[in-house]
Order: sequence, then C-alpha cells, then structure tokens
Amino acid sequence: MLSSFFIASTGQHVGKTTLSLGLLSGLRKRGIDISYMKPIGQEVEQTQSGVWVDKDALLIKEHFGLKSQDAYMSPVLVTSGFTKDFLDQKIQTKPLLDSILYSYEKLKASGQVLVVEGTGHMGVGSILDLNNAQVAKELKLPVLLIASGGLGSSFDELTLSKTLCDVYQVPVAGVILNRVKPEKKDKISLYMKKALERWNVPLLGCIPIDSILGNPSIYDLKSLLGGTFLSGEQYQLRHFTQIRLAAASAAIFRESIEPHQLIITPAHREEIILTILAKYWELQSLQKDVDLGFGLILTGQLAPRNFVIEELQRAKIPALHIPLHSDEILDRIGSFTAKIQKEDEEKIQEAISLVEQNIDFPLLLNLLTS
Repeated sequence: MLSSFFIASTGQHVGKTTLSLGLLSGLRKRGIDISYMKPIGQEVEQTQSGVWVDKDALLIKEHFGLKSQDAYMSPVLVTSGFTKDFLDQKIQTKPLLDSILYSYEKLKASGQVLVVEGTGHMGVGSILDLNNAQVAKELKLPVLLIASGGLGSSFDELTLSKTLCDVYQVPVAGVILNRVKPEKKDKISLYMKKALERWNVPLLGCIPIDSILGNPSIYDLKSLLGGTFLSGEQYQLRHFTQIRLAAASAAIFRESIEPHQLIITPAHREEIILTILAKYWELQSLQKDVDLGFGLILTGQLAPRNFVIEELQRAKIPALHIPLHSDEILDRIGSFTAKIQKEDEEKIQEAISLVEQNIDFPLLLNLLTS
C-alpha cells in the first residue's frame, strides 16, 4: 500500500510548496488519487464561504480541484497573538493536535495518498509542542527533507533537521535539493548521494534554479510594498528576466532597454519614462503582436503628470507608483522571496514542470510502497 508522506525543509522559503505542486501533479499523472494537508498554517486567506484557510492549502485545492473541506486541509492557523494566547494558557496543545489528527483521518478516509506540507524549518512550532517532527510522528508519516541546493552547507542544515527527526523517531525517506545551480547539478548530485550514504537515505532529485520562480511579479511587489497601479493592472502577474534601476541620463539608459525588464525609476524622471515608451513603440513596430514584457515601478511621493500616465495606459505597460525612495524599494526587494500565488498560473505550471522533470518518481514510489 502506498504511504502518505510529510514534506519538511531545512529553512523558510526553501521551496516546500513548489515541491508539493510538482509531487502532487506527478503522482496524479501516475494514476494515484492524491490530496493535500497543511496541518499548521501561518499565512491565511478568507474563502468566499467565509472560512479562513492557509494560503498554500487554498492554492493547492483550487489548482487541483480537490473536493476536501477547507477546515480539514488547514486545521490549525497560527495568526497574530496566537503564541501569546498559548503561553497565557488560553490555548492548549492537545485540542490542536486532536484537530490535526481528526482532519488527517477525514482526508485519509477516501483512500487518498496525502501530501502533508510542514511549516518553515523542522523546529517551527516547538513553542506549541507541535514542531514539524512532532506532527510527522503523530501522523506516523515518513519525511521528505528539502534543502537549498549546495553541498557542505546544505548537508549541515540537513543534519540539524534529521537530528530532530531522530529525536522523535521519524523516518527520513529521502532528500530533495532545490535551487541548484544548473552548471553544478551533476557534481552536487553525485557527492550529495555519497554524503547521504551514512544515513542510508536516497537523494530523490535536484531541482535547478529557475528565473520565473525566483523573480517576483508586480503583483508580488504590490503586496510587499503597497502602491497604486497607474496602468496595465491586467498584466500584474507578468514575469521579468531582469529588475534594474534607471537613474542615469535618458540617452545612456535608452541603449540598455530590453524586453522583459522590470524598470525602477523615480516618478519625476519623466524623460526616462518617455524614453521607455519610445523604445516600447519602436520595438513593437518591429515585432507586432509580440509581448515585450515591460514593467515599471515609479518611486517617490509625486506621481507623473496625467499625460505621461495616459501614454502608459495607451501602451498597456503595467506601472505601479510606490511613494517610497528607490533605494528603500531595492533593499526590500533584495530580501524578499516571492511565494507562488494561486492566481499565477504561469508560475504554477513552471513549478510543476520543473519538479516533474527532476524528481525520480519510480524511486519515490518504491520508497513509499515499502
């Protein structure tokens, strides 16, 4: 009988949801009836029916058309003030665990294979006596450990996670490396397999770095920074190959404008905005009906004048005005990791394709069966 399994990682933003998407899709394509659960969620969203649910659970449910009840897929939500209430003994561990176990049994009742996604690194939830290792133990599930692509530092992080699994006697069924540099993939795969031999744990795959998954859309940046759309809001999920700051003279900047750039420039630098528009129409005349993929973030307190906004609207270039200084915006973008949004079908499909192509599914199925 095929076992359900628990996806855990060595840190935050390592790629658990990306892996969950790809693994669910790959298993379904192999004829396996799948479902999903995130026992403890932190980022929540309200559904149309008024139920609050973890964002990742909602993403998975909507994409795969799962019929599971929201409350079962996302039984415990740790929102603002939750930890303080727990320490004040207003919330107890046992009812939380009972809710997780009850939800798990409800989802398993239909005979589905459950992909259970943890939260953060292995120790997250310890203050509630419900860290990822503890939850996996209570659910009696083997763990797939995900680490960022690398060798020495990645193995060090895996060791910390496996140590916690060992404490709670949770079996680690396999390891997956995510965001591996493509040119180092073969070498890292070879030597990580050797390193994992001491644990008798297989490497199930190395997922290469992907520019689409790594770069935020304007939608992501609006969620992070706020701001107002001046034009092109219908293209807010557009992806870019490069994010750059335009601060030089318009003449110098013009020569480096290329398609699929997200350009950050002060809103008062109207000569740069008009230069971008001129370049857009020039390229459009040469490549009719081709998506040139431009995007703009205009910074500073004052928005550009109306005639500039009208030109942006005519070109349908997504332009977001954010009343912050360009340097602050760049700093915040630099430390930001974009999560996959349920509306972003392009990024979802990219994640699925990337994982499916780089996971050893026959080995995974053999492990889960045995």
